[in-house]
Amino acid sequence: MASSIIYGPVSSWRLGKSLGIDLLSTKGKTCSFDCLYCQLGTTVNPEVKRKEFVSLDRLARELKAVEGIAADYATFSGMGEPSLASNLGEAIRLVRSTLKLPVAVLTNSSLIPREDVRHELDLADVVVAKVDAPTEEIFRKISRPIGSQTLAEILKALQLFREEYHGKLALQMMFIKANKGYAVGMAKIAEQLSPDEVQINTPLRPCGVTPLSPEEVAAIERKFSNVQNVFTVYGASKLEVMPFDLAETLRRRPRL
Repeated sequence: MASSIIYGPVSSWRLGKSLGIDLLSTKGKTCSFDCLYCQLGTTVNPEVKRKEFVSLDRLARELKAVEGIAADYATFSGMGEPSLASNLGEAIRLVRSTLKLPVAVLTNSSLIPREDVRHELDLADVVVAKVDAPTEEIFRKISRPIGSQTLAEILKALQLFREEYHGKLALQMMFIKANKGYAVGMAKIAEQLSPDEVQINTPLRPCGVTPLSPEEVAAIERKFSNVQNVFTVYGASKLEVMPFDLAETLRRRPRL
């Protein structure tokens, strides 16, 4: 697709056929984290302050070109953390009204403590929020936050968002070697947050760490016996992740 903002649709084990929307559209990853496992590589544009990266006028023009496209969701993701875009809420409204598709947002949860971010995420039909650690030490080892965010602040804010949110909240938990021994603590977090769905993931797409095996992920899943609606990347019926390399897809987009 010849667009610097919109890519796909791509196959997603979490969302089916997903039309990606990159509201950052930066050269290199712009993010508030520098996660060990990110398929986009190192965070070259570290950022914790919200600002406008892509204007609504520009987004509107490119959305017109994909009206009527067949997809299950329009998904805000792309070259970093989408909630860094200060016009995310307005963009969600624009995408829904133009494409007539349900809207999902994939977030690393770092800006959830902000009230404005929670209000804007509330406009989405689905929010997939990331939690990869049960302790501050593991959080800093895996997520490697750019700013002063703490895990305790994020978890407190996620609980508040869970109480306020009117859509579907999915909790994504990425497991790698560094945190696979902390599944019990992660399951307790999932119990406390009580999301609509828990997604147990491991990085199958090319990145800097080795994914866990199906057997290791199955052992982790068993620790979540007290949590409802738990799905794993290996067990999902819509698993089609290997052919799609997000980093490569984004690199090939034209720059305007």
